[in-house]
Amino acid sequence: MRKRLFEIIETSQGNDILSSFYDYMMIAVIITSLVPLAFKQTTPIFVVIEKVTVFIFIVDYLLRLLTADYKLKKGWLSFILYPFTIMALIDLLCILPSFTSLAPGFKLFKVLRLLRAFRVLRAAKMLRYSKSVLLITDVMKEQKSPLIAVCVLAISYILISALVIFNVEPDTFGNFFDAIYWATVSLTTVGYGDIYPVSEAGRVITMISSFFGIAVIALPAGIITAGFMDKLHEKQEEEGNPKGEKNDKK
Repeated sequence: MRKRLFEIIETSQGNDILSSFYDYMMIAVIITSLVPLAFKQTTPIFVVIEKVTVFIFIVDYLLRLLTADYKLKKGWLSFILYPFTIMALIDLLCILPSFTSLAPGFKLFKVLRLLRAFRVLRAAKMLRYSKSVLLITDVMKEQKSPLIAVCVLAISYILISALVIFNVEPDTFGNFFDAIYWATVSLTTVGYGDIYPVSEAGRVITMISSFFGIAVIALPAGIITAGFMDKLHEKQEEEGNPKGEKNDKK
């Protein structure tokens, strides 16, 4: 019974109708729960949405806790470790703020109003149910080393650019954080224009920073794209439908 529950609540692999239905239902519930966050006013329908969706989230959390040993495969220790996993913490943080709505008269729960901002984490819950997002997550894990190298390169470039511009134009940048902010904006070629150098030397540094920023920003996009294409090719081969067969048919 518990094993079947685990198979249903886990992401469907495509051959389990109940599991696929559960995935789509949870995505719909998550999206619905986000609707009230787009409005400042609280209406009766929003209150109903909040209570119904948080009830479903609680049931989902309890079911996952109940079947944690099948997920972590560590016996009884799984029930202790599961609440501290990343997705379990996200689930819990999505549930806790809603207790102020479910029990507004309980003064202890009013402290949880500080956590209401965590309701936006409900969007992160879709990571568990979206196959496309899970595919991208796998790509990120496999390409972890080159992505970390690119991040180190970007951070180093930002710090060096900030140090240079901070010393070239100390009057324009009030503190080092302003210089880091400018370097980040220049690196990403966003250019908000709220902080900018005014001297000739500062403008030259900005042009160089923006020029190299294009290359640095393009690197992770290329790495992720290449990894994504490799992953898609692997999945096609696993399903017995490699690209070569398609080309032969043509």
